[in-house]
Amino acid sequence: MIGTGYVGLVTGSCLADIGHQVICIDKDKSKIDVLNAGGIPIYEPGLKELVDRNRKKKRIRFSTDIKEGVQFADIVFIAVNTPPLPDGGADLSFVEACTREVASHANGKKLLVEKSTVPVQTGERITQTLAVFNAKAGLIEVASNPEFLREGSAIADFSKPDRIVVGVQSKWAEKMMRDLYKPVKAPMVITDIKSAELIKHASNSFLAIKISYINALAEICEKVGADVTKVAEGMGLDSRIGRAFLHAGIGYGGSCFPKDVSAFIKIAELNGYDFKMLKATEQINNEARKQMVRKLESVIWTVKGKTIGVLGLAFKPNTDDLRNAPAIDIIEELLARGAKVRTYDPVAMDRFKQLQPDITYCTSGLDVAKGCDGLLLVTEWPEFKKLSPAKLKSVMRAPVIVDGRNAFDPEKMGKAGINYQSVGRASYVVRDRRKPTQLKVVA
Repeated sequence: MIGTGYVGLVTGSCLADIGHQVICIDKDKSKIDVLNAGGIPIYEPGLKELVDRNRKKKRIRFSTDIKEGVQFADIVFIAVNTPPLPDGGADLSFVEACTREVASHANGKKLLVEKSTVPVQTGERITQTLAVFNAKAGLIEVASNPEFLREGSAIADFSKPDRIVVGVQSKWAEKMMRDLYKPVKAPMVITDIKSAELIKHASNSFLAIKISYINALAEICEKVGADVTKVAEGMGLDSRIGRAFLHAGIGYGGSCFPKDVSAFIKIAELNGYDFKMLKATEQINNEARKQMVRKLESVIWTVKGKTIGVLGLAFKPNTDDLRNAPAIDIIEELLARGAKVRTYDPVAMDRFKQLQPDITYCTSGLDVAKGCDGLLLVTEWPEFKKLSPAKLKSVMRAPVIVDGRNAFDPEKMGKAGINYQSVGRASYVVRDRRKPTQLKVVA
């Protein structure tokens, strides 16, 4: 497994757990040192226990030596980063570098498998690169095996997947992949490499469309006085639509959806198609996170000189991943407008301090709220959902909350006398602070 990020480390550990011998390779010596010392360089629930168990059984090990890894393995996975380029396309330089090294170190027949999310036709480029760098007279065959792991539930997603997608060129490669995944009980889609590559981008982009669609509906709901959660419930009960990913909020983030949507737009453009639907999806998503500060200032007029609390930093719960996290843009906007920021996240604060060392980091959600003129819920960690509206109000200078994830009960917030706004639901605005229970619902 070349690469020990979220995909590589989880996949490698899970493959070891179902009985295979795995070596995980990474050129980042600091990561390998952490792993060899018994640590984990990323946060993923259950991952440390999984690695520890398989290390003890001598089914997984870690190294910086790619030659060792290639010559040890029958199947070599490429699970390196494919970050976005300025034009939205995927940077495949790490994939290309891996391919060249595999070509130079191969000592027999190998199956080289794309695990990284790559644009369609990448398999062709890998095959061409292997030929150019003389990979043992064609002994290396290429396959595609896109990942569908969600951060925060990646181990369960590997163990009980909806499907396993494999793109191959031969019966030999198909047998290798079937044998690899034999202990995992799930439908297996066997197809050509290009189709497998497209399945990954098509799946993630479709889910992103659902998120942006419900966020667009949320805007309409706010304007007409409807409740987006009920609209989503009514839609989701239709088996053709489904309830998943119809949760209005401040949009998607993380390492997958933003990158995959922009890459798919670029793929389409390079092949002569203007993917207007995905461009609109991106635009709606970018606008969604901007609404947080706008909604806050609709109540407190301006954030300049005020103390604003931010609950949550990671792009979603159960991860410390900050890639494309809405909190980054929101906090930057608050600081640019002259606000002082207090924040707390159960696992992502150490990473965030590297981006914003000068804001105030707190010990809990309630601690964040102390003395605040406004509070923004950005990541819906379970502990934030349990915060008492009465206690929040008692420690805040001004009881104003903007809930970017629809995590709180609007009626309970309103009854507590909090100026409360969420996404696509009614807002509660206190008109008379001497009588905080007298509320008016405004769309």
